Amino acid sequence: MSEFPFPSVYRLVQRWQHPEISDVAGAVREAILGSRLRQRLRPGARVALAVGSRGIHRLGEMVSAAVQTLRQLGTEPFIVAAMGSHGGATPEGQRALLASYGVTESALGVPIRTDMDVVELGSNSWGEPVYWDKNAFQADAVVALARIKPHTDFRGRYESGLVKMLVIGLGKRAGAETHHKYGVRGLRDMIPESAKVVLARTPFALGLAILENAREYTARILAVEPEELLQREPLLLEEARRLMPRLPFAQLDLLVVGELGKNYSGTGMDVHVLGRQQVEGETDTLDPRITRICVLDLSEESHGNAVGVGLADLTTRRLLSRMDEHVTQVNALTSCFLLRTKIPPAFANDRQCIAMGLKTCWQPRLSEVRLAIIPNTLQLETLYVTSGLAEEARQLAQNARPGQGLHLEVDDTPIALPFDSDGFLQQEVLFPDSIRARRRNRSSSGNVETLG
Repeated sequence: MSEFPFPSVYRLVQRWQHPEISDVAGAVREAILGSRLRQRLRPGARVALAVGSRGIHRLGEMVSAAVQTLRQLGTEPFIVAAMGSHGGATPEGQRALLASYGVTESALGVPIRTDMDVVELGSNSWGEPVYWDKNAFQADAVVALARIKPHTDFRGRYESGLVKMLVIGLGKRAGAETHHKYGVRGLRDMIPESAKVVLARTPFALGLAILENAREYTARILAVEPEELLQREPLLLEEARRLMPRLPFAQLDLLVVGELGKNYSGTGMDVHVLGRQQVEGETDTLDPRITRICVLDLSEESHGNAVGVGLADLTTRRLLSRMDEHVTQVNALTSCFLLRTKIPPAFANDRQCIAMGLKTCWQPRLSEVRLAIIPNTLQLETLYVTSGLAEEARQLAQNARPGQGLHLEVDDTPIALPFDSDGFLQQEVLFPDSIRARRRNRSSSGNVETLG
């Protein structure tokens, strides 16, 4: 297998013309002060700031700005974990997840509550109980900070966002299990019904909605009042869908993903990038069409959670060695989406894994194979492609209309895939601006600062 003739690849850069906020702290402050929150609070009110576990860009800065602004309003803020069953559904696991995004008591100077205790608010229209974080319920007011984006499990009026955070995130493990046991129906159809109960019976006082652009940087931060949440979030979801990053091709023979992880997507790898959902009983209707997918490693920020490995066809023993079986199993069994955690064939190194992907991708002519390599499904600005895709990208760039919002640049000179002496792909060489490369650079310099 070491003598396998790998094709050369070309560097392809996607440049999107999307809005981007540089001063995220200022945007958070402006959103809070411009809302009606001040009128809802009394001096000295205890305000719970609900924070989730997704890899939101510069999340630590946003949380810090929210805490400072709430203090400015004369309140006593504290943090509550709003992440359902993530972190192994344990207080310690959820505290570690928050810390990995820079959300710590020492950094913020406020208490962080990650207890899994809940109160039962009542029943929704399905007759199912609605649970809510006990610490949040006992606060005078709750402010929720959440990113609005298309969900990886279903398509509906409310997907990932404030509504889901209020129901599943603050519902803790009990709330997650209640909805996930119904599969897609429980997420798409029951979450809005539970949200009505939450809005009527809790001190939820303000939502801070984050929209990210195709580079996964902050595009907008908006205040959403409780009484307008159910009407406004679907509009924000459609805006987020238009801003999503995608691969510029409709079909691939093989996609190589450098890392999967919960910091990149709730499913480890974003199904909207892969074009496959792997949901039991549901037909995949997403684009692009990809015959074979290899995933090479698990991110450190995922804390051993390898949910999503089943979205790939082939993987490495290195990835599996970094998987925490308990954490992964808790997340998978709570979600009730089990196909995504099935273990694909694993190989000793990246060279063997990619070679097998090429051998089994149903394109026997190596000169014609449609191969793309990405660092993860979150960062799609730079990718590497084989010659046919490079030429297709050049044609797309040549035929692009002004104002289309996407510009493609393709290098003229191909390169050989850079494997090290142990057969592992040198991802930091291919993607020097990736999260993986930044992590390695900090590690080698002795800087242990976590990604925000």
